[in-house]
Amino acid sequence: MGVSSGARANPLTGAGRHRLAQVALAHPVRTVILVHLVSRIVAWLVLEVAARGFQNPAGVDTLDPTAVDLLPLWDSKWYERIARHGYPVPLPLDPQTGRFTYSAWAFYPLFPLLMRGLDAIGVPFIAGALVLNVVLSTLAAVLIWATLHQGTHADPQPQRARLALVAACLWSFYPATPVMLKPYTEALAMVLIAASLWALLRRRYLLVALLSVPLGFTRGVAPALGLAALVHLVVRWREDRRAGLDPLRGARVAAVVMLVMTGLSGVAWPLVAGWVSGIPSAFFEVQAAWGMQPSAGPFTLWLQWAWDSKGVLGVIVIVGLVATYISLIAGRHGRWIPVEVRAWAIAYPIYLFAVVRPITSMWRFLLLDFPLAALAASVAMRTSNGSQVVPHWRRRVGIVVLLLLIGMLWWSSSLLTYTPWGSRPP
Repeated sequence: MGVSSGARANPLTGAGRHRLAQVALAHPVRTVILVHLVSRIVAWLVLEVAARGFQNPAGVDTLDPTAVDLLPLWDSKWYERIARHGYPVPLPLDPQTGRFTYSAWAFYPLFPLLMRGLDAIGVPFIAGALVLNVVLSTLAAVLIWATLHQGTHADPQPQRARLALVAACLWSFYPATPVMLKPYTEALAMVLIAASLWALLRRRYLLVALLSVPLGFTRGVAPALGLAALVHLVVRWREDRRAGLDPLRGARVAAVVMLVMTGLSGVAWPLVAGWVSGIPSAFFEVQAAWGMQPSAGPFTLWLQWAWDSKGVLGVIVIVGLVATYISLIAGRHGRWIPVEVRAWAIAYPIYLFAVVRPITSMWRFLLLDFPLAALAASVAMRTSNGSQVVPHWRRRVGIVVLLLLIGMLWWSSSLLTYTPWGSRPP
């Protein structure tokens, strides 16, 4: 009896692993928080390795770089400038060309406004951003679990609950998550997006409308969220009619408010930028200075980049990757994900590839596409037909985590570090 009890207590045994899985499923919020905090420690260690082994001293003005020296680099400087000094009026011009040049107007204001509040009570900018983003990213991980788990109420299979839990944990180890230790907006944006989708699944349309306001001043992703809301309303309309109910009865006004607010959220910051600066196209002029070229047309720059890189093969590869992703979302491995989340999973990347030029920051932007983690969980844990969880799913998930850690080290050491004459932005 003593041996049996010891076996159950030993996490290295099969019984021990099964017991740990049961405890994790019984306390999913606690599990997600614990795993995410562990991921933040791992991310910090990765930053230390990147700083000590790959950071050129010329980029940080110190001969012995550490993780702390990586935190203020890249966009962090811009957010600190906004938090301390606001936005420049009039818009800065390039003295050589006379055209609008780089300025803070390309960055959304809510995150630096929060940091200004912390600065007002004496919290140093970098330390405050680090703590704030750890708190926000932890909340984001919990909301991701809650959103994916929401679908289990309609189909309460144990494998769905397990998939939702593993997906939220895998998201915490996405290669670009070290950016959520820096003064960047990803953690705040993820909180607002996941909360909006969770509220949408619970049919709290006015809450979605309310959340779209801060989202509009955090990241320009409202069009994709609006499409997810529209898909939800179409699905609900059809379900109500099939059930013989008056479609959207009692919720029509709230639904209209939600759609209007998500639409306004998409243009709120460009309108404010134009009004404050006195130049209606200010936001887009500054974006053009940063290299965005909407006049080239949607997807054109990516196809041109693929063609210039590898010719026909490059175009085939990029089209194939997009097709594979969509087939996974629409197919058996994505079927367990709520339809609204799948709509986000398709709309957001398509929106990115339509409006963003080919830059290395896409790795960071895709951090908000959290259904990627849901797909990874499904592929790792379920059989090829997606009907059941495989017995050795823990081993396969462990391999996925190992690959993510390798990706995290690559991303941090090659993109997050800074060399004045030859770095690519994270």
